[in-house]
Amino acid sequence: MCWTGWKPRWGRVQRMSAEPSDVLYWFDYICLGWLWLALALRASAALRAPEQRGLWLAVATAAVAMLLTLPAANQLALQASGGVHAIALVRNMSGVLSSGAVLYFVSATAGGRRLRLGVCYATGLAMVSLLVLDSLVPPHQEHAVSGHLGPTPSTAYWLVLVVDHLAADFSCAFLCRQYGRRTANPVLKTSLRMFGIGTAFSFVFWFCQLINLLFHTDRPLPYLSYVMDLHGLLRAIALLVPSLWAVQGAVAEIRTIWRLWPLWRDLVQAAPNVAFLKPRHRLLDIVWPQAPWRLLAYRKIIETRDAILVLDDYVTTGTWARARRHVAAVGVAHAKVDATVLACVMAGARSAKLAGLPQQQSAGSLVNFDNGDLESEKAFLLDMARAYASAPARNFAIRPNTPDG
Repeated sequence: MCWTGWKPRWGRVQRMSAEPSDVLYWFDYICLGWLWLALALRASAALRAPEQRGLWLAVATAAVAMLLTLPAANQLALQASGGVHAIALVRNMSGVLSSGAVLYFVSATAGGRRLRLGVCYATGLAMVSLLVLDSLVPPHQEHAVSGHLGPTPSTAYWLVLVVDHLAADFSCAFLCRQYGRRTANPVLKTSLRMFGIGTAFSFVFWFCQLINLLFHTDRPLPYLSYVMDLHGLLRAIALLVPSLWAVQGAVAEIRTIWRLWPLWRDLVQAAPNVAFLKPRHRLLDIVWPQAPWRLLAYRKIIETRDAILVLDDYVTTGTWARARRHVAAVGVAHAKVDATVLACVMAGARSAKLAGLPQQQSAGSLVNFDNGDLESEKAFLLDMARAYASAPARNFAIRPNTPDG
């Protein structure tokens, strides 16, 4: 969606010097930069997924229209095309095409092939109408909804443009709200919410343009560019939500690998048969992983659990009771007691296994941390890894592993 309801933005550059800060001026470039970054990052995914192409095209054409409102871009476009009128016309055509892509996205989700075909015809008709209405008036330069001589090029031209945008924005915002409530997918829910709010900002902009067109007031216009900046920023976020969610997931997996690694390494050294990959340096598993981070994190959880089961056979009678008394004496938080007890016991069992001591008859007191839920199991093992490196576990490990301690 573009904005073209006032004189070119290079006229706003001089006004900025009178403002208390240039932050709002650079906000234009920041928002548009994020929008183009989002388009670049999501381009390959949009090309692979037909249902995303319309949405990507809607944002791309809106980004082109927004780009042509910036002073620097206008100067370059003027040098290339040689006319303000050509820039304004391309800007408005890009905006209409963006509206059509939004409506196509809406119709593809809510309707069938006939509705999508109708959207294509309506978009084509709107673009042709604008070209015809533009050509019927005397020669002119910038397209503006307000001015001393009235709307340029004409009121009919602006009515077609404004109604087209309002219809697309209202339909899209409504659909995003409805489907955002229904879906259980957190990525899709967040993406639809951001896109819907961004579209609502665009609707506010074009509604103000309609007010200005009907009542010939331009009071809110100097502030509307920031409304469209927010529209672009929120749509960029909507496009980036899957990527941001993937980054968040990768960070969580890296954190799991990093925090679990010391415990995992020590236990698989004593029970090497449970490890699919040989231990390397801790940092190499992050910067040069031998498998995807998600798989590495999963393997470390499973292998740590398997190593615990193997080393349970090297726990002597009475060790569990002694470990619980030791943990109670040092005042460990109640929620961390089981993890700390297991860390103490496994430290002793590891030492016994590496020392070549024979297996013991299992005492049957192993802490139950396998509830069939991988997330709860991971949380427990991370608590255990933290406890394994703590003073209570180290102090317990250096004491003799005797039946009665």
